[in-house]
Amino acid sequence: MNPSPQNYARLALLVLVTVILQVSGVASLQLFGASPDLVPVLVGAVAFFCGSVPGAVTGFVAGLLLDVTIGPELGASSLVLVGVGYMTGRFRELRDPGHGLVPVAVAAAASLGYGLGVAAVALLLAVEAPVSALVVRDGLLTVALNALLALPMFALVRRLLRPAIAHDPFARRRRPADPLTTGPIGLRGLDV
Repeated sequence: MNPSPQNYARLALLVLVTVILQVSGVASLQLFGASPDLVPVLVGAVAFFCGSVPGAVTGFVAGLLLDVTIGPELGASSLVLVGVGYMTGRFRELRDPGHGLVPVAVAAAASLGYGLGVAAVALLLAVEAPVSALVVRDGLLTVALNALLALPMFALVRRLLRPAIAHDPFARRRRPADPLTTGPIGLRGLDV
């Protein structure tokens, strides 16, 4: 990520708007019995485009905002989202995928990691929560809904953070020009 105050302001505004949308409207939206979660998709997108350290910082800030607004365990979401952002960024730095459907897999993996991480932290903190097959079904449906939201969310993040992206994996690479065809060096211009 190219460090500049404008890029940090864009990223902060993007995180703030996403958390506000998640808390105010998207969390209450029910599709197929589950609700989509925009925050892990955003963290995965920022980590994919900007790298592991900006992804981890974005995960921490987004998780802390999410915990302050709705979370009963302060720091649980931020702890998990730091890991999600860092691991997604490292995946991008080590593998450098450039396929057009990579955002779907990244969003699904980030959402699954976030769901399992929050469940593990809640279990370790001895939070009383119901465990049944319906929780697993809702978690898998949330991952599927987040995978459907991946392409528009990644396109939005790419468009808003374009000046901050050091290496865009989806940028069109120009094909090299065709080499000139000439005859042997000593016979140029002799029409032989």
